[in-house]
Amino acid sequence: MTSIFRRAMGSAFDQLHPQLRRRFSVGLDSGEACTGRGVMDRIWHGPSYVKPFLALGASRNILVPRTGTNVPFTIENTPYTDSYGRETVTFVRTFALPGGPRRFDATMVHSPERDCVLDYLGTHQHLATDLHLTAEPDGSLLIRSGEHRFREGPVDVRVPDLMGGDAEVRESYDDAAGRFRIRVRVTNRYFGPLFGYEGSFTVRYTDVGAHGVRAGLRPVREEARA
Repeated sequence: MTSIFRRAMGSAFDQLHPQLRRRFSVGLDSGEACTGRGVMDRIWHGPSYVKPFLALGASRNILVPRTGTNVPFTIENTPYTDSYGRETVTFVRTFALPGGPRRFDATMVHSPERDCVLDYLGTHQHLATDLHLTAEPDGSLLIRSGEHRFREGPVDVRVPDLMGGDAEVRESYDDAAGRFRIRVRVTNRYFGPLFGYEGSFTVRYTDVGAHGVRAGLRPVREEARA
C-alpha cells in the first residue's frame, strides 16, 4: 500500500524533492510518523471583519484567529486506520502563541471517488475539502483546495463561495538550511485574504507501531463519507 499522497499524485510524486517524498510517504505502509518542530516567521489574518469567521472556526480547531511573529509551532503527521477502515494521516498544527497555544486540526484520507486527497478539517470532521497536489519544477509541493462540503448526519451540502476559503499551501526543502519551508494562504473570493502563515521546521520520524497515536490527535467524530 502506497501513501495516500502518492496515490493521489501518481508518477508526479517522484518529481518531489527527496526529503518531501519521504515526508509525504508517511503512512501505514512506511510505518512512520513525522513530527515537525520549528518557527512561524509570521501568522497573519485579514481585516477586522474576518475575525468572527476565524473565531467560529477556532472553536473546532479550524484556522487561527490570532497573529504573531517568530511563533514556535509543531506539526504532527501520524497515520492510523480510522473507524471505517480507511488509512488516515493527521495534520495537527499547534502554534505556541502568547496567551496560550492554538491548534489547527486536519485529518486526511484518499478518496478514490473524488480522485484526490480529502482533508477533513477540525475536531468533528464536519468540513471536507478536496485537495489537489502538484509537484513544482523545483521539487516543491503545491497544494490547492477545491470544493468544500459540510457533512453532518444526512446533510451533505457544498459550502457556498461566500462562506468558504480557498487555500494554497507551498512546501519545499531548503538544502542549505536543512529545513522544510512552508507558506499557507487562505482567501475568500468575496472578502479577500482570511488567514495564513509562513515559516520553517525540521522533522523527526518515529515508528508508529512502537509509539502508536498520541492521545488527542484523532478527531472527536469521524465522517463515513469520502
